[in-house]
Order: sequence, then structure tokens, then C-alpha cells
Amino acid sequence: MLHTNPPHLKYTKEHEWVRDDGGGVFAVGITEFAAEQLGDITFVELPPVDAQVSQGAEVATVESVKAANDIYAPIGGVITAVNGELEEHPEIVNQSPYENGWFFKLEEVDAAELDELMDATHYEAFLKDQ
Repeated sequence: MLHTNPPHLKYTKEHEWVRDDGGGVFAVGITEFAAEQLGDITFVELPPVDAQVSQGAEVATVESVKAANDIYAPIGGVITAVNGELEEHPEIVNQSPYENGWFFKLEEVDAAELDELMDATHYEAFLKDQ
């Protein structure tokens, strides 16, 4: 299936995305591809606010009818917000992975780590090899 990967996002090989929300705030979620692979998401465990996370650290968990998967921090920083809506309505991740289905927001990030992530074109090429 063809996926629509917004060009303004950065992507990881673990299928997370990062969005620059401005003012040094970066939102993190999982891609449409990841949501489809998981199937119907039934539970999301979010990280604590104010947690300091390193790039690649396990920070959240998502469960679906098929499996449970860890969500990794695509970049390091301090978690300043979580999407509490997902705790009661985890299906939002399937319905709107790039808009309403974000998991957490980071501040105090290392811009150099952003440069290590894939843009939409590279992510799409990566998906073709999956």
C-alpha cells in the first residue's frame, strides 16, 4: 500500500516520526506504516512528563490486537507533554498518525540528532526495502 509520509517530518528506521512544532518543541509519533503493521491499537502507555530521554531510548509502549511494541525516542530531550487523549482513545493513532495521534513532545533537543534522521524521500525508499 502507498503511504503518505508528510515531507515536513523526519523519520527513523523504527518508524517513528518527529515534527518541529516551533519554539524548540518537537512532537513524536509513529508512522502510518507502523500503525498499519500493528493493526487496531488497543492501548498506549505514555512516558512521564519531565523525563530526560536519550536518542534511541524506549519511552512508550503501544499494544494492538497483533502485538506490543516499544516506541523509541528518535531524538534525545526532555518530555514536556504527552497526548493523554491516547490513553482513553488509542485508536486515534490508527485514524490520525501524523496529526492527532502524536505520543509526546520533546524540548531541549540536540539539533545534530535531527540531522541523523531520514526525510520523507529517504523513508519511502527505506520502506520499499522492508
